[in-house]
Amino acid sequence: MLTQEQRAIITATVPILEQGGEALTRHFYKNLFRDHPEVLPYFNQAHQHSGDQQRALANGVLMYAKYIDQLAALGDLVATIVNKHVALQIRAEHYPLVGASLLQAIREVLGEEVASDAVIDAWGAAYGQLADILAGEEGRIYKAQAAAPGGWSGARDFTVRSKTVESGEITSFLMAPADGRPVLDFAPGQYIGVLVDVDGVPMRRQYSLSAASNGQTYRISIKREEGGKVSNFFHDHVQAGDTVQLTPPSGDFVLTESDKPLVLISGGVGITPTLAMLTAALRGKRPVHFIHAARHHGVHAFRAQIDALAAQHPQLKRYYCYAEHGGEQDAPDAVGLLDKKQLNNWLPASRDVDAYFLGPQPFMRAVKQYLRELGVPERQTHHEFFGPAAALN
Repeated sequence: MLTQEQRAIITATVPILEQGGEALTRHFYKNLFRDHPEVLPYFNQAHQHSGDQQRALANGVLMYAKYIDQLAALGDLVATIVNKHVALQIRAEHYPLVGASLLQAIREVLGEEVASDAVIDAWGAAYGQLADILAGEEGRIYKAQAAAPGGWSGARDFTVRSKTVESGEITSFLMAPADGRPVLDFAPGQYIGVLVDVDGVPMRRQYSLSAASNGQTYRISIKREEGGKVSNFFHDHVQAGDTVQLTPPSGDFVLTESDKPLVLISGGVGITPTLAMLTAALRGKRPVHFIHAARHHGVHAFRAQIDALAAQHPQLKRYYCYAEHGGEQDAPDAVGLLDKKQLNNWLPASRDVDAYFLGPQPFMRAVKQYLRELGVPERQTHHEFFGPAAALN
């Protein structure tokens, strides 16, 4: 339990974290991986090299310190962290390892004059409080997943039923449980954890589920990323008949029940979770505006599927924007980057809509701004990150 004195110390460290939080977290990861290499498979090293993971952790630590007296103000941040941890299968026993490395980094980076025994004790208590919150919520979800119909705990063997090329960059993998038993249902927009060995090194990733829940199979659609160890492994080596391990579906970026018009906006591989959302929405009469941006026709995945759905469902309007157009027969509705004017033309006349958007960070940052300026209530806009969360403002 944090004392008032410890809370005051945590609050007083906020300016220090604002100035050097990323350096602190970078040092933390160095300590953690050196002292506990067994946790390496839980981290995407590409995000480490780019600094994305350090920035995400620094932002999370800073937000926690700022709102230490009103944790409810953290809003969706805790749920986002919990769901990522569940997909990775982070367990209670991992928290002490992380805590020890974090306190060591605080002492080494800030120095003993700033990071006094009192500061270290305060942060030790604060971290313990946060770990209890996260581990408690994660434990609840693990139990619920195991107890639900088709559910399981930990990793489960799945067989790749089919491998389908969707575009010049994206390939889908349809997987069924090796034991032949049912699988856990999931909410449209959720993702699944994947465990594979690449050149003898265990790695973990999360991929959005790109087809509606059916209780029997899961489909993920993976973009080949330059230098991406797991994405390239799937594209180059995983074939129909192979076995991969999956953890249960997770994620809080999900389609909610509503009678408002639905707007789905995606860029690139950000289209994957919107496919399950679209299928679910079309089961009713809800108007749907599906807006997708791609670099060009060759990397536009699932166009034929979306076009076929639009032909079958009058309430679905679909719009495509290509950054470049080479004169292919299947022309886009607009050429260039998706801008505010184009988005304005494609949104419903009433801005009382539910909007979900996903794609590269610059794309999401622009869409978030456009939606706000075009009058869509911010509380009715929703987004998700592939990889570490970041601020879009």
